[in-house]
Amino acid sequence: MTEGEIELQKIDDCRWRLPKSAKPGMRVPGIIYANEKLLKDILQDKAVEQVANVAFLPGIVTASLAMPDIHWGYGFPIGGVAATDPARGGVISPGGVGFDINCGIRLLRTNLSFDDIKERQEELVYALFSGVPSGIGSKGDIRISAREEKELLVKGAGWAVSRGWGIEEDLEYTEEHGAIQGADPDMVSERAYTRGKAQSGTLGSGNHFIEVQVIDQLYDSWACDELELDLGQVTIMIHSGSRGLGYQVCEDYVRQMLSCSQKYNINVPDRQLACAPVDSPEGKAYLAAMRCAANYAWANRQCLMHLVRLVFEKVFRTSWQKLGISLIYDVAHNIAKIEKHEVNGELKRLCVHRKGATRAFAPGHPDLPEKYKLIGQPVIIPGDMGRNSYLLTGTEKAMQETFGTTCHGAGRVKSRSAAMRSIDREILLKELESKGIIVKASGRGTLVEEAPQAYKDVNDVVDVVHRAGISKRVCRMRPVGVIKG
Repeated sequence: MTEGEIELQKIDDCRWRLPKSAKPGMRVPGIIYANEKLLKDILQDKAVEQVANVAFLPGIVTASLAMPDIHWGYGFPIGGVAATDPARGGVISPGGVGFDINCGIRLLRTNLSFDDIKERQEELVYALFSGVPSGIGSKGDIRISAREEKELLVKGAGWAVSRGWGIEEDLEYTEEHGAIQGADPDMVSERAYTRGKAQSGTLGSGNHFIEVQVIDQLYDSWACDELELDLGQVTIMIHSGSRGLGYQVCEDYVRQMLSCSQKYNINVPDRQLACAPVDSPEGKAYLAAMRCAANYAWANRQCLMHLVRLVFEKVFRTSWQKLGISLIYDVAHNIAKIEKHEVNGELKRLCVHRKGATRAFAPGHPDLPEKYKLIGQPVIIPGDMGRNSYLLTGTEKAMQETFGTTCHGAGRVKSRSAAMRSIDREILLKELESKGIIVKASGRGTLVEEAPQAYKDVNDVVDVVHRAGISKRVCRMRPVGVIKG
């Protein structure tokens, strides 16, 4: 299987190797998780070449990895994973995180069944659309001072909980307890502060969404029991990120790191892979600012969950506690983290870049909540608004092969402009309505850009990571109501 002159070697039905010889200068091979069907889509853009480019990064260990939802991105492919070793000059690259820092997802359970909501389905969707600010440049009701904004960047979701927008239990079931340590607000530019100031508690635009779902298939009954999930149960997904603040942090540091190549004698084939050694002043500054943006995103999703709870209270005229609206888990998709992983039998401190990829830690990992130590970390994989979404769990094989990482969604097969050219909005709405899915979007173009036809089939993506053993299926959800930014 080839992409231009790059030849991929089939390892098995779920994995392909991009040899070091594919491009002179690669320090490690590439490994792409995909089946034959998905690979045909993957080869339609330059994502495989980007996998090769990432393999040039100083200090990269094991392989440049790509999940089955991989597609072309800025520097790194979206769906790309790479770990670098700071002790061997390992670098950190803003392109390996992306512009929407800690774009991520949280999954909520309820004690409602589909029968409880079907008569109020439309009312619920319209109430969510009215009650949660969304769209490009959207602003929320949360107004904070400069001092409070700095506090938010350090405390993350805990900042929101301290103001009554959630409970302590929400933090327990959020990656990093909703605030990664080492954030330094002084490393964030005034422009980034300005862009983020009025956007806390806002959904944003593009592929960000709130989705009301119903569990329609169970795969692991024991894990479902542990997670208090059953057939017909209503769940809610919230997908958003760090909004304008995160975008500006990435933009600021990409610009700054362009000068690091000469300073640190770094040779990479793409300017978009601008990077600096993890332990250099530039690397430390970016990490500190990136962590601020990540904490902003966790605070944002916490505020969004609070607004969702209020909407459900209004529609069902009872408290969210009685409705059983509780957090299963919140995971980051775009982030770089310092973690310890075993490499060739030796425990190493690594900088793990996950860009459009989900952490998938195995049972027993010390970073997991006590409740999940037996089953492994919940892994939340959204589909598109017309197909299924999934809940999986992390595995030991993921720890061994992918630095505890799996896919993050379906992955695009059509650019937004291509979707706009080829998909009719009214036909799309009728198709979704015929499936019992009610959709509201802030922008007319958003629906077409995010149409199911613009994405790979998430069922294929999840099948690959499940069969490869880097995450394990628990249950499947179908959408019944979608709010799109």
